Amino acid sequence: MKFQLVSDSSCDVGKNFVNKHNIEIVPLSVSYDGKTYYKDGVEIDSMDFFKKLIDNPDISPKSTLPQIQDYVDVFEKYAKDGMPVICVTISSKFSGSYNSACMAKSQILEDYPDARIEVDDSLLNTVSFGLFVNEIVKMRDADMDVDECLAKMDEIKVTGNIFFTIGSFGYLSKGGRLGKAALTAGDKLGIKPIIIMSNGAISVGGVKRSRKKALAKVIELTKDYFESNKIDKSDYNFYVGYCYDADEAKKFKAEAEAALGIKCCEDMDGTIGVVSGVHTGPYAIGIAFVRRYDV
Repeated sequence: MKFQLVSDSSCDVGKNFVNKHNIEIVPLSVSYDGKTYYKDGVEIDSMDFFKKLIDNPDISPKSTLPQIQDYVDVFEKYAKDGMPVICVTISSKFSGSYNSACMAKSQILEDYPDARIEVDDSLLNTVSFGLFVNEIVKMRDADMDVDECLAKMDEIKVTGNIFFTIGSFGYLSKGGRLGKAALTAGDKLGIKPIIIMSNGAISVGGVKRSRKKALAKVIELTKDYFESNKIDKSDYNFYVGYCYDADEAKKFKAEAEAALGIKCCEDMDGTIGVVSGVHTGPYAIGIAFVRRYDV
């Protein structure tokens, strides 16, 4: 192994995947009341988090970036051993995690000037970020060195997208991710939004009157993306991300695979986690995709 892979917790890969592939995860934190914060995946579980949102719909959860010291503690272990580190973070447009990691790197280099720590803004979030992490794992396991890997990362991260639908505009409105006037109007009409996350930013890709039609629109948008850009789907890995309803996700995955002629990645063992869930609420579900590094 030529480098250690570090990621913040917003990549939303499962613990089995993390342990199997020797990834260091630095947690972001969430709060129900803006006062007491719980570390993602350490002090709070995603299923418990979403159940609390369902049982208490008036809660306005918040998230916060990792502490600089959290990154320092991880980086120092590998600096002492002379092991290079590639650290990837959630899009800097969504969180200050990237800045925290950069500041931690600066601190480490004061004590370990020969350490190599590369901090990369993934431009991604949740399961599209997870697919990106999965590609880095494959590159590392293929014995690529840091420079080779970084070059490939720059190529593939800009191909990452996620199209998804949510239960309502409410959590996006609370989190300030989209214009509040449009969001309030959307909720009053009871429409189901389709959200696009691309190039580190978030936008509305359409609205539908029912959950069923919204899910069909997610599949349609994915299909249109590949057809309009004349991209071969076989060059990409896909993943169906969801928050809480595993049965709905299983059915949607089967429908998406049949309609798109794809097979979703089974490796990551993750769901949309609490950090993204702060802004989506418990009913987010969608399709993420990232180009494979070896094409």
